[in-house]
Amino acid sequence: MKLIIERASLLKSLSHVQSVVERRNTIPILSNVRIEGDGGLMRLNATDMDIDIVEGVAAEIAHPGATTVPAHILYEIVRKLPDGSEVGLEHDGDGQLTLRSGRSKFTLASLPVEDYPVMSGGTLPHTFTLAAEELRALIDRTRFAISTEETRYYLNGIYLHTASSGEVPVLRAVATDGHRLARVEVPLPDGAAGMPGVIVPRKTVAELRKLLDEATLDVTVSLSETKIRFAFGTVVMTSKLIDGTFPDYERVIPVGNDKVLEVNCKTFAQAVDRVSAIATEKSRAIKLKVEKGNLTLTASSPENGSAVEELEAAYDSDPIEIGFNSRYILDILAQIEGEAARFAMADAASPSVVHEVADSSAVYVLMPMRV
Repeated sequence: MKLIIERASLLKSLSHVQSVVERRNTIPILSNVRIEGDGGLMRLNATDMDIDIVEGVAAEIAHPGATTVPAHILYEIVRKLPDGSEVGLEHDGDGQLTLRSGRSKFTLASLPVEDYPVMSGGTLPHTFTLAAEELRALIDRTRFAISTEETRYYLNGIYLHTASSGEVPVLRAVATDGHRLARVEVPLPDGAAGMPGVIVPRKTVAELRKLLDEATLDVTVSLSETKIRFAFGTVVMTSKLIDGTFPDYERVIPVGNDKVLEVNCKTFAQAVDRVSAIATEKSRAIKLKVEKGNLTLTASSPENGSAVEELEAAYDSDPIEIGFNSRYILDILAQIEGEAARFAMADAASPSVVHEVADSSAVYVLMPMRV
Protein backbone atom coordinates (compact mmCIF):
# COMPACT_ATOMS: atom_id res chain seq x y z
CA MET A 1 0.00 0.00 0.00
CA LYS A 2 1.24 3.47 -0.88
CA LEU A 3 -0.77 6.69 -0.70
CA ILE A 4 -0.55 10.45 -0.19
CA ILE A 5 -3.19 12.44 1.72
CA GLU A 6 -3.64 15.98 3.06
CA ARG A 7 -2.89 16.21 6.76
CA ALA A 8 -6.14 18.13 7.54
CA SER A 9 -8.35 15.48 5.87
CA LEU A 10 -6.51 12.62 7.57
CA LEU A 11 -6.66 14.31 10.99
CA LYS A 12 -10.38 14.97 10.74
CA SER A 13 -11.20 11.35 9.89
CA LEU A 14 -8.73 9.95 12.42
CA SER A 15 -10.27 12.08 15.18
CA HIS A 16 -13.67 10.54 14.36
CA VAL A 17 -12.57 6.90 14.40
CA GLN A 18 -9.82 6.82 17.04
CA SER A 19 -12.12 7.92 19.89
CA VAL A 20 -13.89 4.54 19.66
CA VAL A 21 -10.64 2.69 20.42
CA GLU A 22 -10.20 1.90 24.12
CA ARG A 23 -6.93 3.10 25.71
CA ARG A 24 -6.38 -0.22 27.46
CA ASN A 25 -6.85 -3.37 25.41
CA THR A 26 -6.07 -6.99 26.24
CA ILE A 27 -6.41 -7.80 22.52
CA PRO A 28 -3.61 -5.92 20.67
CA ILE A 29 -5.43 -5.70 17.31
CA LEU A 30 -8.25 -3.70 18.95
CA SER A 31 -5.75 -0.89 19.71
CA ASN A 32 -5.24 -0.52 15.96
CA VAL A 33 -7.00 1.34 13.18
CA ARG A 34 -7.44 -0.47 9.87
CA ILE A 35 -6.21 1.57 6.89
CA GLU A 36 -7.18 0.65 3.34
CA GLY A 37 -6.30 2.53 0.16
CA ASP A 38 -8.24 1.79 -3.00
CA GLY A 39 -10.01 3.62 -5.85
CA GLY A 40 -9.10 7.17 -4.81
CA LEU A 41 -10.29 6.64 -1.23
CA MET A 42 -8.49 5.91 2.01
CA ARG A 43 -10.78 4.07 4.42
CA LEU A 44 -10.19 4.15 8.15
CA ASN A 45 -11.88 1.54 10.36
CA ALA A 46 -11.85 1.37 14.17
CA THR A 47 -13.80 -0.83 16.59
CA ASP A 48 -14.09 -1.79 20.26
CA MET A 49 -16.28 -4.83 19.35
CA ASP A 50 -19.40 -2.89 20.42
CA ILE A 51 -19.08 0.06 18.03
CA ASP A 52 -17.51 0.02 14.57
CA ILE A 53 -16.80 3.17 12.51
CA VAL A 54 -15.68 3.19 8.88
CA GLU A 55 -14.89 6.55 7.27
CA GLY A 56 -13.63 7.21 3.75
CA VAL A 57 -11.51 10.19 2.76
CA ALA A 58 -10.12 11.23 -0.64
CA ALA A 59 -6.43 10.33 -1.15
CA GLU A 60 -3.93 9.80 -3.95
CA ILE A 61 -3.49 6.01 -4.11
CA ALA A 62 -0.24 4.87 -5.76
CA HIS A 63 -0.59 1.20 -4.73
CA PRO A 64 -3.82 -0.20 -3.25
CA GLY A 65 -3.54 -2.26 -0.08
CA ALA A 66 -4.43 -2.46 3.61
CA THR A 67 -2.79 -2.68 7.04
CA THR A 68 -3.46 -1.92 10.72
CA VAL A 69 -1.45 0.38 13.03
CA PRO A 70 -1.90 1.76 16.59
CA ALA A 71 -4.78 4.26 16.40
CA HIS A 72 -3.84 6.69 19.17
CA ILE A 73 -0.16 6.88 18.18
CA LEU A 74 -1.03 7.58 14.53
CA TYR A 75 -3.52 10.24 15.63
CA GLU A 76 -0.94 11.96 17.88
CA ILE A 77 1.66 12.00 15.08
CA VAL A 78 -0.73 13.47 12.51
CA ARG A 79 -2.06 16.01 15.05
CA LYS A 80 1.47 17.31 15.67
CA LEU A 81 2.42 17.64 11.99
CA PRO A 82 2.40 21.21 10.60
CA ASP A 83 -0.78 22.66 9.06
CA GLY A 84 -1.04 22.33 5.30
CA SER A 85 1.41 19.42 5.05
CA GLU A 86 0.95 16.26 3.03
CA VAL A 87 1.27 12.81 4.58
CA GLY A 88 2.69 9.82 2.74
CA LEU A 89 1.86 6.33 4.03
CA GLU A 90 3.65 3.25 2.76
CA HIS A 91 3.34 -0.40 3.77
CA ASP A 92 5.16 -3.14 1.88
CA GLY A 93 3.99 -6.14 3.86
CA ASP A 94 6.99 -6.32 6.22
CA GLY A 95 5.10 -5.61 9.47
CA GLN A 96 5.78 -1.86 9.44
CA LEU A 97 4.04 1.26 8.15
CA THR A 98 6.25 4.19 7.13
CA LEU A 99 4.79 7.70 7.48
CA ARG A 100 6.58 10.59 5.78
CA SER A 101 5.72 14.28 5.93
CA GLY A 102 8.23 16.97 4.95
CA ARG A 103 11.45 16.07 6.74
CA SER A 104 9.71 13.84 9.29
CA LYS A 105 9.70 10.07 9.05
CA PHE A 106 7.95 7.64 11.41
CA THR A 107 7.92 3.86 11.39
CA LEU A 108 4.96 2.19 13.10
CA ALA A 109 4.52 -1.50 13.92
CA SER A 110 1.60 -3.03 12.03
CA LEU A 111 -0.50 -6.13 12.64
CA PRO A 112 -1.97 -8.39 9.92
CA VAL A 113 -5.13 -6.97 8.38
CA GLU A 114 -6.62 -10.50 8.24
CA ASP A 115 -6.79 -10.51 12.08
CA TYR A 116 -8.89 -7.33 12.19
CA PRO A 117 -12.50 -8.04 13.34
CA VAL A 118 -15.29 -7.24 10.86
CA MET A 119 -18.49 -5.84 12.38
CA SER A 120 -19.89 -3.58 9.69
CA GLY A 121 -21.01 -6.11 7.05
CA GLY A 122 -24.38 -7.79 6.57
CA THR A 123 -27.84 -6.44 5.92
CA LEU A 124 -30.24 -5.30 8.64
CA PRO A 125 -34.00 -5.84 8.11
CA HIS A 126 -35.39 -2.37 8.93
CA THR A 127 -34.14 0.72 7.05
CA PHE A 128 -35.33 4.33 7.00
CA THR A 129 -33.91 7.80 6.37
CA LEU A 130 -33.78 10.74 8.78
CA ALA A 131 -32.61 14.29 8.12
CA ALA A 132 -29.33 14.94 9.95
CA GLU A 133 -30.87 17.85 11.90
CA GLU A 134 -33.77 15.62 13.05
CA LEU A 135 -31.37 12.96 14.35
CA ARG A 136 -29.24 15.64 16.04
CA ALA A 137 -32.37 17.03 17.74
CA LEU A 138 -33.50 13.58 18.94
CA ILE A 139 -30.08 13.03 20.52
CA ASP A 140 -29.50 16.54 21.93
CA ARG A 141 -32.93 16.81 23.55
CA THR A 142 -32.79 13.42 25.30
CA ARG A 143 -29.22 12.36 26.03
CA PHE A 144 -28.79 14.53 29.15
CA ALA A 145 -31.31 12.21 30.87
CA ILE A 146 -29.48 8.93 30.08
CA SER A 147 -28.67 7.05 33.29
CA THR A 148 -25.04 6.40 34.25
CA GLU A 149 -26.02 3.81 36.86
CA GLU A 150 -24.57 0.53 35.61
CA THR A 151 -26.88 -1.71 37.69
CA ARG A 152 -29.91 -0.49 35.69
CA TYR A 153 -28.08 -1.10 32.41
CA TYR A 154 -31.30 -0.92 30.36
CA LEU A 155 -31.46 2.82 31.17
CA ASN A 156 -27.90 3.43 29.87
CA GLY A 157 -29.07 4.58 26.45
CA ILE A 158 -31.79 6.19 24.33
CA TYR A 159 -34.89 4.11 23.67
CA LEU A 160 -35.80 4.53 19.98
CA HIS A 161 -39.22 3.19 18.94
CA THR A 162 -42.40 3.86 17.00
CA ALA A 163 -45.46 5.29 18.74
CA SER A 164 -48.61 7.34 18.10
CA SER A 165 -49.13 10.97 19.01
CA GLY A 166 -52.90 11.20 18.84
CA GLU A 167 -53.59 9.65 15.43
CA VAL A 168 -50.17 10.53 14.00
CA PRO A 169 -47.44 7.83 13.85
CA VAL A 170 -44.11 9.10 15.22
CA LEU A 171 -40.55 7.98 15.83
CA ARG A 172 -39.88 8.57 19.50
CA ALA A 173 -36.67 8.84 21.54
CA VAL A 174 -36.85 8.45 25.33
CA ALA A 175 -34.19 8.60 28.05
CA THR A 176 -34.52 8.54 31.85
CA ASP A 177 -32.33 8.12 34.91
CA GLY A 178 -35.22 7.83 37.38
CA HIS A 179 -34.94 11.50 38.42
CA ARG A 180 -35.92 13.08 35.10
CA LEU A 181 -37.30 11.81 31.80
CA ALA A 182 -37.01 13.22 28.27
CA ARG A 183 -39.38 12.18 25.46
CA VAL A 184 -38.93 13.66 21.98
CA GLU A 185 -40.61 12.68 18.72
CA VAL A 186 -40.45 13.34 14.97
CA PRO A 187 -42.89 12.25 12.23
CA LEU A 188 -42.41 8.54 11.46
CA PRO A 189 -40.05 8.17 8.47
CA ASP A 190 -40.98 5.87 5.55
CA GLY A 191 -39.74 2.35 6.24
CA ALA A 192 -39.67 2.69 10.05
CA ALA A 193 -43.11 1.15 10.65
CA GLY A 194 -42.77 -2.28 12.20
CA MET A 195 -39.24 -1.70 13.55
CA PRO A 196 -38.52 -3.16 17.00
CA GLY A 197 -37.99 -0.80 19.93
CA VAL A 198 -34.21 -0.57 20.50
CA ILE A 199 -31.94 0.91 23.21
CA VAL A 200 -28.95 2.72 21.67
CA PRO A 201 -26.02 2.68 24.18
CA ARG A 202 -24.65 5.87 25.75
CA LYS A 203 -21.20 5.56 24.15
CA THR A 204 -22.77 5.02 20.72
CA VAL A 205 -24.93 8.12 21.20
CA ALA A 206 -21.86 10.20 22.10
CA GLU A 207 -19.77 8.96 19.15
CA LEU A 208 -22.66 9.37 16.70
CA ARG A 209 -23.31 12.92 17.88
CA LYS A 210 -19.65 13.83 17.20
CA LEU A 211 -19.93 12.41 13.67
CA LEU A 212 -23.16 14.34 13.04
CA ASP A 213 -21.55 17.72 13.84
CA GLU A 214 -20.72 18.44 10.21
CA ALA A 215 -23.34 16.21 8.59
CA THR A 216 -25.74 17.95 6.22
CA LEU A 217 -26.96 14.91 4.28
CA ASP A 218 -29.76 12.56 5.24
CA VAL A 219 -28.78 9.69 7.52
CA THR A 220 -29.75 6.15 6.56
CA VAL A 221 -30.63 4.17 9.69
CA SER A 222 -30.72 0.36 9.50
CA LEU A 223 -31.44 -1.88 12.46
CA SER A 224 -32.29 -5.32 13.76
CA GLU A 225 -33.06 -6.39 17.33
CA THR A 226 -29.33 -6.58 18.16
CA LYS A 227 -27.58 -4.03 15.89
CA ILE A 228 -28.04 -0.52 14.52
CA ARG A 229 -26.21 1.18 11.65
CA PHE A 230 -26.00 4.87 10.69
CA ALA A 231 -24.67 5.76 7.22
CA PHE A 232 -24.14 9.25 5.75
CA GLY A 233 -21.58 10.60 3.30
CA THR A 234 -18.52 8.32 3.50
CA VAL A 235 -19.20 7.38 7.14
CA VAL A 236 -20.75 4.10 8.31
CA MET A 237 -21.19 3.48 12.05
CA THR A 238 -22.42 0.12 13.33
CA SER A 239 -23.22 -0.60 16.98
CA LYS A 240 -24.55 -3.36 19.16
CA LEU A 241 -27.73 -2.51 21.06
CA ILE A 242 -28.45 -2.87 24.78
CA ASP A 243 -30.03 -6.27 25.38
CA GLY A 244 -32.74 -5.31 27.84
CA THR A 245 -36.33 -4.10 28.22
CA PHE A 246 -36.93 -0.37 28.59
CA PRO A 247 -39.51 0.33 31.32
CA ASP A 248 -43.07 1.47 30.52
CA TYR A 249 -42.21 5.17 30.67
CA GLU A 250 -45.78 6.30 29.84
CA ARG A 251 -46.84 5.31 33.38
CA VAL A 252 -44.57 7.96 34.94
CA ILE A 253 -45.78 10.85 32.74
CA PRO A 254 -48.60 12.47 34.75
CA VAL A 255 -51.73 13.53 32.87
CA GLY A 256 -53.79 15.30 35.56
CA ASN A 257 -51.39 18.01 36.72
CA ASP A 258 -53.64 21.09 37.01
CA LYS A 259 -51.31 23.75 38.47
CA VAL A 260 -49.80 25.34 35.36
CA LEU A 261 -46.92 27.78 35.52
CA GLU A 262 -45.66 29.62 32.42
CA VAL A 263 -42.34 31.40 32.67
CA ASN A 264 -39.79 33.06 30.39
CA CYS A 265 -37.26 30.31 29.77
CA LYS A 266 -34.09 32.43 29.64
CA THR A 267 -34.96 34.60 32.65
CA PHE A 268 -35.93 31.54 34.71
CA ALA A 269 -32.75 29.63 33.78
CA GLN A 270 -30.56 32.59 34.77
CA ALA A 271 -32.38 32.96 38.09
CA VAL A 272 -32.07 29.22 38.85
CA ASP A 273 -28.36 29.39 38.02
CA ARG A 274 -27.79 32.37 40.35
CA VAL A 275 -29.79 31.02 43.29
CA SER A 276 -28.24 27.54 43.01
CA ALA A 277 -24.79 29.01 43.74
CA ILE A 278 -25.82 28.85 47.42
CA ALA A 279 -27.23 25.30 47.31
CA THR A 280 -25.11 22.46 48.70
CA GLU A 281 -22.93 20.73 46.09
CA LYS A 282 -24.46 17.34 46.84
CA SER A 283 -28.20 18.01 46.61
CA ARG A 284 -28.21 21.23 44.51
CA ALA A 285 -31.71 21.74 45.91
CA ILE A 286 -33.75 24.88 45.29
CA LYS A 287 -37.34 25.62 46.29
CA LEU A 288 -39.98 27.15 44.00
CA LYS A 289 -42.81 29.04 45.72
CA VAL A 290 -45.51 29.73 43.13
CA GLU A 291 -48.38 32.19 43.69
CA LYS A 292 -50.65 34.15 41.34
CA GLY A 293 -48.41 36.08 38.95
CA ASN A 294 -45.31 35.46 41.01
CA LEU A 295 -42.52 32.89 41.36
CA THR A 296 -40.01 32.95 44.24
CA LEU A 297 -36.83 30.87 44.11
CA THR A 298 -34.96 30.13 47.33
CA ALA A 299 -31.91 28.10 48.30
CA SER A 300 -30.08 27.73 51.59
CA SER A 301 -27.27 25.74 53.12
CA PRO A 302 -25.76 25.78 56.63
CA GLU A 303 -22.27 26.59 55.33
CA ASN A 304 -23.09 29.01 52.47
CA GLY A 305 -26.08 31.08 53.63
CA SER A 306 -29.28 31.69 51.66
CA ALA A 307 -30.54 33.19 48.40
CA VAL A 308 -33.93 34.50 47.29
CA GLU A 309 -35.02 35.76 43.86
CA GLU A 310 -38.48 36.75 42.61
CA LEU A 311 -39.75 36.53 39.02
CA GLU A 312 -42.95 37.46 37.23
CA ALA A 313 -44.77 34.37 35.99
CA ALA A 314 -48.14 33.41 34.54
CA TYR A 315 -49.88 31.32 37.22
CA ASP A 316 -53.53 31.27 38.27
CA SER A 317 -53.98 28.28 40.62
CA ASP A 318 -53.61 27.62 44.35
CA PRO A 319 -50.17 28.47 45.80
CA ILE A 320 -47.65 25.64 45.80
CA GLU A 321 -44.14 25.10 47.16
CA ILE A 322 -42.02 22.45 45.44
CA GLY A 323 -38.33 21.55 45.52
CA PHE A 324 -36.14 20.48 42.58
CA ASN A 325 -32.52 19.67 41.81
CA SER A 326 -31.35 22.89 40.13
CA ARG A 327 -29.02 21.02 37.76
CA TYR A 328 -31.96 18.97 36.44
CA ILE A 329 -34.06 22.12 35.85
CA LEU A 330 -31.19 23.76 33.93
CA ASP A 331 -30.62 20.62 31.82
CA ILE A 332 -34.27 20.67 30.73
CA LEU A 333 -34.43 24.44 30.13
CA ALA A 334 -31.32 24.16 27.93
CA GLN A 335 -33.34 21.99 25.51
CA ILE A 336 -36.16 24.52 25.11
CA GLU A 337 -35.55 26.75 22.09
CA GLY A 338 -38.63 28.97 22.37
CA GLU A 339 -39.21 31.86 24.79
CA ALA A 340 -41.64 30.27 27.25
CA ALA A 341 -41.62 27.05 29.27
CA ARG A 342 -44.68 25.48 30.86
CA PHE A 343 -44.52 23.56 34.16
CA ALA A 344 -47.58 21.45 35.02
CA MET A 345 -47.56 20.49 38.72
CA ALA A 346 -49.87 18.55 41.04
CA ASP A 347 -48.31 18.83 44.53
CA ALA A 348 -44.93 18.94 46.25
CA ALA A 349 -44.49 15.15 46.14
CA SER A 350 -45.58 14.35 42.55
CA PRO A 351 -43.62 14.56 39.30
CA SER A 352 -43.98 17.72 37.22
CA VAL A 353 -44.30 17.88 33.43
CA VAL A 354 -42.27 20.47 31.53
CA HIS A 355 -42.45 21.43 27.87
CA GLU A 356 -42.04 24.35 25.53
CA VAL A 357 -45.23 26.39 25.18
CA ALA A 358 -44.89 26.62 21.38
CA ASP A 359 -43.70 23.06 20.72
CA SER A 360 -45.33 19.89 22.06
CA SER A 361 -42.94 17.43 20.33
CA ALA A 362 -40.73 17.26 23.43
CA VAL A 363 -42.01 16.38 26.92
CA TYR A 364 -39.88 16.36 30.08
CA VAL A 365 -40.75 14.89 33.47
CA LEU A 366 -39.02 16.11 36.61
CA MET A 367 -39.17 14.40 40.00
CA PRO A 368 -39.44 16.77 42.97
CA MET A 369 -37.19 16.62 46.04
CA ARG A 370 -37.65 17.52 49.68
CA VAL A 371 -36.08 20.89 50.50
